[in-house]
Amino acid sequence: MRTLQKWLYLLIPFAMLAVALAVPVLQPRLVEFFQNQVFDAYQRLSPRPYEDTAVRIIDIDNESLEKLGQWPWPRTYFQALLYHAFTKGAGVVSFDIVFDAPDRTSPKQVSTYWPQTDALKEIEDVIAALPDHDKEFADIMAQTNVVVGMAMTNDLEGNLPKPKWGFAITGGAGQDPLGFLTNYKGAIRNIPEIEEAAAGLGSFNLDTKDEVDNVIRRAPMFFRSGKEIFPSLAAETLRVAQGASTYILKAAGAYDEKSFGAETGFNHVKIGRFEIPVDPYTRFWLHYAPSTPKRVIPAWKVITGNVTPEELEGRILLVGTSAEGLKDLRATPLNPFTPGVEVHANILEQILLGSYLQRPDWAPAVERLFLIVIGVIVILLIRRLGALACAMIAATAIAIAVTASWLAYSELRFLFDPVGPSSAVFAIYLAGSLINYVQTESERKQVRSAFSQYLSPALVEQLADNPDKLTLGGETREMTFLFCDIRGFTPISEQYKDDPQGLTVLINRFLTPMTDIIMANKGTIDKYMGDCIMAFWNAPLDDPEHYLNAARAAMLMQSELNELNAALRREAEAEGRPFLPINIGIGINTGECVVGNMGSRQRFDYSVLGDAVNLASRLEGQSKTYGVTVVLGEGTAVHLDEYATLELDLIAVKGKSEAVRIYTLLGGEEIASTPAYQRLRESMQKMLAAYRSQNWRRARDLLEECRTQAPDLQILWDLYNQRLDHFTAAPPPADWDGVFRATTK
Repeated sequence: MRTLQKWLYLLIPFAMLAVALAVPVLQPRLVEFFQNQVFDAYQRLSPRPYEDTAVRIIDIDNESLEKLGQWPWPRTYFQALLYHAFTKGAGVVSFDIVFDAPDRTSPKQVSTYWPQTDALKEIEDVIAALPDHDKEFADIMAQTNVVVGMAMTNDLEGNLPKPKWGFAITGGAGQDPLGFLTNYKGAIRNIPEIEEAAAGLGSFNLDTKDEVDNVIRRAPMFFRSGKEIFPSLAAETLRVAQGASTYILKAAGAYDEKSFGAETGFNHVKIGRFEIPVDPYTRFWLHYAPSTPKRVIPAWKVITGNVTPEELEGRILLVGTSAEGLKDLRATPLNPFTPGVEVHANILEQILLGSYLQRPDWAPAVERLFLIVIGVIVILLIRRLGALACAMIAATAIAIAVTASWLAYSELRFLFDPVGPSSAVFAIYLAGSLINYVQTESERKQVRSAFSQYLSPALVEQLADNPDKLTLGGETREMTFLFCDIRGFTPISEQYKDDPQGLTVLINRFLTPMTDIIMANKGTIDKYMGDCIMAFWNAPLDDPEHYLNAARAAMLMQSELNELNAALRREAEAEGRPFLPINIGIGINTGECVVGNMGSRQRFDYSVLGDAVNLASRLEGQSKTYGVTVVLGEGTAVHLDEYATLELDLIAVKGKSEAVRIYTLLGGEEIASTPAYQRLRESMQKMLAAYRSQNWRRARDLLEECRTQAPDLQILWDLYNQRLDHFTAAPPPADWDGVFRATTK
């Protein structure tokens, strides 16, 4: 089950990673929308610096309307505009305007609005002899380089102008890539006189079909209607300005409707000497420069001749309007109300400067690779390092993505999306963190349930916060073990033979404070065996001072037992029954063992196994033999330099052939520092040395010194007195090792 959970915890974040990789394919418009918001922000933060080029805008602005009258203007104004522009050296004039109807101010046109009277009939010949504004406009247009605009549309079918250009499509392995171009059914054209006189015809459509918010970010260079190709106004202006006759479109493949388009199409467009990198649809990203008066000449100045040759000579002049009432305002990344003619000016400026924003074909692959690498790193590390460390990794990855994207834009003019990969990494991190949190809470709940009966609440919380510290299934480590048993339990139980419930209450009154002390000193309760307690230290949590904590717990248990006995005495006297005190024996030993889940598949418990555990149990049994409450193994005693310990014997407990030194615990630092304890310890060491060297008389003298110094250890002194009597009468062999071999537990 745990293995399945681990796989699920990995599977879900990886599934999210797969979804993140699939979103650009399944929801490309949504992804592109967010990408574009970032790219727009970059342009607002660092737009293209305006550099002076040949491009100028002849602006039909509010000032010009105030000076020359309301729109539409008579064609004579535009005739004057062309006259002054070309006499002062203009290179090409391009109209971001379509002249789709005859000029209503021409004499023939305006006379139709007059009352049909005899007077009108008398002057019909005079009117007919007057110049036609459209013809006059067309005549001057025919003598100059003029490009007029048209509007590609689906509202009309057919009505297409005759091309004034040639096309050549190269590359594409013989395939037809025209399917990549935006297709229109027809066009809104100029009147025949003007269309025929113009040197060029270009569509001023600023196609935003791929922009969900209608912001003009990419400039299409060509359109089509069926098999006919039509240039944009900017492309045609550039062709006419250079005197070129043919467009060269470089293709890389064909359009495949069944596969929703191919990753090929067009890649470059050549107009005269300019080669323009484009996407498969012949678009390129616009890198806008801010609006500036340097590129604008009010239309009234040119029409009235109020301009100098220096302002117009060799210029590409785009005629358009910024007047709000004429409704030619477009949304761009820099300004939601940008004059359409200014967009065309930005297109031409970029081509002339060779300054392009590009989103390379390989950019999505780089973004996906970044997402895969960072996503996998976060997924694999979040369970090892935790949420905080992985949050730093995710934040660093996002910062790298944003910084790299910004530098690519500002230094290389490349467009890389930081939002998609960053959002996906953040989502993966959140999913991994949530799953990790759920798993951690599950583990903490499991740990609390498993150890709340054995550990203090503080230790349970530590273990719950760090479940990795718990190695299930068993591990070898050094630990300290404590066994505590009631001595002389049989007489006590006989006193309650008619009141078994009372015996249960008594045992609970004993076990509860003893358990509290052990747990308060970082111990783990292994089990209760009737009136016996088994506990250990240094598992499941690390406890570098496990021997000290076990010794401290033993001393506190003795102190608590004295208070319990005092309470039991008072109760016995009040009830008029004999008082039987509770006496305990405690065995403590330190050594290596195996700790973990022990038991069967049906039932198991967190416990310990090992020889050091068994020795601790045997030492508890020897406490009665030596007349002391606590018996310490040497593995514990050697770590208690600051405590008052006293060596008792060199003993081989029952069931073991190897001898161990055993000690008792007389108290803590306050006793260990007293001169009385120091003298007792020195006397005991000398007595044991004499005893083991078979110097019975010397040992007896030193034993009496010990008895005088610690009369409360009467049983211990009597034990050695009996041994001295025995060995005096029946000396052991010369090679006797001084080991006492216990015959009882």
